[in-house]
Amino acid sequence: CSPTLLQAAHCQMVKDLSACLLGQSLRVDCRYENKTSNPLTYEFSITKDNRKHVIHSTMSVSENIYRSRANVTMHKNLVCLYLQSFTTSDEGVYMCELKAASDYTSNQKKNITVIKDKLEKCAGFSLLIQNTSWLLLLLLSLPLLQAVDFVSL
Repeated sequence: CSPTLLQAAHCQMVKDLSACLLGQSLRVDCRYENKTSNPLTYEFSITKDNRKHVIHSTMSVSENIYRSRANVTMHKNLVCLYLQSFTTSDEGVYMCELKAASDYTSNQKKNITVIKDKLEKCAGFSLLIQNTSWLLLLLLSLPLLQAVDFVSL
C-alpha cells in the first residue's frame, strides 16, 4: 500500500471491535480489512478515570500491571487480545489501534465499553481458533478409528 503524491491510502481499516468472556479471561476481537502485505502494528489500551493505559502493544510499552496477564494472537484480518483474570477493576473503554508499516495516514482505531456484568460468553468458534490441538488430535486418531472398525468386521 503506497500513497501517491496527492492522495493518502489507508492500508488497513478497523471494521469491528467486540468483547466477550472466555472463562475468567476477557477477549477483545479487533477485525480489520487489510489492503497491504506490509507488517501490521497494533495497540490495545484501556481508558479509565480519564487515563489511557496500554495493555499490549507493538507500538509502545505496555504497563506493568497488564504485561503478565495479557497476550495477543493474530489471524487473517483479526487481532485478539486475551486478558487473564478479568475483574470489575478492568472495566473501561478498550481501544484497538492498528497501523500498517509505510502507511503515513493516521492510525485506525475503534473503542468498545467493557462492563463485566454485560459481557456475553465467547462463542464456541473462537475456542477453535485459540486451541486447535483437540482438532489435530482428532484428525490424527481417525486412521486408528478406521482400523478398529475394519478389525471388527
